[in-house]
Amino acid sequence: MAKIAIVGAGFWGPNLVRAFAAQRATTELTVCDSDSARLEWIGSRFPRAKLTANFDAVLNSDVDGIVVATPVTTHYDLARKALDAGKHILVEKPLTASVEEARRLVDLAERKGRQIMVGHTLEYSPPVTKIGEIIRSGELGQIFFMSSQRVNLGVSRPNTSVVWELAPHDFSILFNWLDEAPITVSAIGKDYSKRGVTDVAFISMEFASGVVAHLEVSWLAPSKLRRTTIVGDKKMIVFDDLEATEKVRIYDRGNDPKEAESFGEFQMAQRTGDIISPRLATDEPIVLQALEFLRTVDENKHPRTDGRNGLRVVEALAAATHSMSEGGIPVRL
Repeated sequence: MAKIAIVGAGFWGPNLVRAFAAQRATTELTVCDSDSARLEWIGSRFPRAKLTANFDAVLNSDVDGIVVATPVTTHYDLARKALDAGKHILVEKPLTASVEEARRLVDLAERKGRQIMVGHTLEYSPPVTKIGEIIRSGELGQIFFMSSQRVNLGVSRPNTSVVWELAPHDFSILFNWLDEAPITVSAIGKDYSKRGVTDVAFISMEFASGVVAHLEVSWLAPSKLRRTTIVGDKKMIVFDDLEATEKVRIYDRGNDPKEAESFGEFQMAQRTGDIISPRLATDEPIVLQALEFLRTVDENKHPRTDGRNGLRVVEALAAATHSMSEGGIPVRL
């Protein structure tokens, strides 16, 4: 049971308000925003929520956890003040705008005995959870590579790179599946729509385990894609988050390790088995995320997407940004 305050009622904030307001474990919900019109709108939809434009009042209140859903450039300052006030925090992705800021928050939380949770919402998605279970079971065998596309035709965010806006989703998912961060990151990107604001990028990563991964993020694509392919030596997976029903498909396909002396033998060396779509839970990721934060606050235990989880994503984002500025050179982490 916890008293929760959500700071920021803009683009993503109302979704968080809805998720927390629906939980019995939320004993009291406060929404803080400097925009009176947004607060009025929130109040009309969630009449039981307390409304305030005063962040200091939230810090000085008896709320147990604070959710930060504001622009990334404000994350560090708000989160630092919340931790100093003895509150647990949930910060929307990415955790901060720099590696140094993320490290400071992680260190501060440890000194204060408080928890940081990062809003890597897709890590709570049932398809992502299922794929993680399949990978860890060894069903795919040795993982060779992963390839992901997160693209659409849309309006770029003002002064926000597509890398920092979209790539955190895939970074957090891939690092979760592999249980490791990359050792090198390289990237190339372009600012076609607005000078200085990257709207398309191609990011490559290499991991100590030998896995390589490639990620495409873009706001300049003819159609919306949210698709990831995972290739192992035994089986392969295609995860299409836009599919209505069969979001995850497991392909029993591969090449048997034997020399082919004729074309016919080459065909036989290729293994083509069943395609299976496992049953998936239908829970909403943002609701599961809210429940995780409520448990984190109640038990003061590390959440699944904790501060160090957020830090390694910020480190990868910074490495990709540096690589792009240097013409795509590999950056070692």
